Amino acid sequence: MAEANVVHVPDSTGLLPLPLADWNDTQATMHMWMQVIGKIQLKLTPMVNHWWNVSFLLSARGMQTQPLHYPGGTLEMSFDFIDHNLLLATSRGETRILPLRPQTVADFYREVMQTLRDLNIHVKIWPVPVELADPIPFEKDTVHHAYDRDAVARFWHIFSWADVVLKEFRARFIGKSSPVHFFWGSFDLAVTRFSGRRAPERPGADSITREAYSHEVSSAGLWPGGATINSPAFYSYAAPEPAGFADQRVRPSQAFYDPNFKEFLLMYDDVRLAACPRDALLDFLQSTYDAAADVGHWDRKVLER
Repeated sequence: MAEANVVHVPDSTGLLPLPLADWNDTQATMHMWMQVIGKIQLKLTPMVNHWWNVSFLLSARGMQTQPLHYPGGTLEMSFDFIDHNLLLATSRGETRILPLRPQTVADFYREVMQTLRDLNIHVKIWPVPVELADPIPFEKDTVHHAYDRDAVARFWHIFSWADVVLKEFRARFIGKSSPVHFFWGSFDLAVTRFSGRRAPERPGADSITREAYSHEVSSAGLWPGGATINSPAFYSYAAPEPAGFADQRVRPSQAFYDPNFKEFLLMYDDVRLAACPRDALLDFLQSTYDAAADVGHWDRKVLER
């Protein structure tokens, strides 16, 4: 008889705190570096619904692009957060390794683009960050230049652990669902479930949000923090938000609805300090999805295992 699938969650006992103040400069620099690589991926992949073609996937050592096709071959780029390198590998057997170290965004951008030209891969991107206020063009950004290897390693361990739990949660759903993937624009790990119904267009939607939220969703993930949130937080929201969603009771008890973000939040520190972090996170993911699906009148018998 075939064995049942067993989910092996990485050891949570090593989950360490990562307050934003400890690595704010490094996080801001990494965000810009990832946007450089993400924009190259955007140019070298066909458009997929909800912009799924632009996201990174987590790997055994960090994060990687999807296969990127150019005339004459295929390229993959990987952030290795164990040895702290950016690896470029082509289907022609070529590899280039760029060390991740303290350097400006401008230098990183020039180094990456020159490496692509050396590989005879010619791609032109719009060299301006997205989803940020007052963005600095990559080639002019000498403000962001920090790289704290210890903080990056902690970031990677936290997100790697969360990736496995989010995938376990995703497996419970048989309706349309996104991969568990990392968006370099918003700098978060996310998984999204769909009700199957189209959504009314969001007021003031641009081309990005119009496509991203074309259908009703319940989305959850992990964000390292920012604005008024000074440490990593798990989040869950419904879009469009159904009436009564914010008033639903969710678990665990530390979870709360933030009216500014219009999301339920559960601080990462509350998860890592729980008796069983995996169960605490799954409880949050399931109860917030239940809230969205129930008040949104999803056809749950059809969509769930």
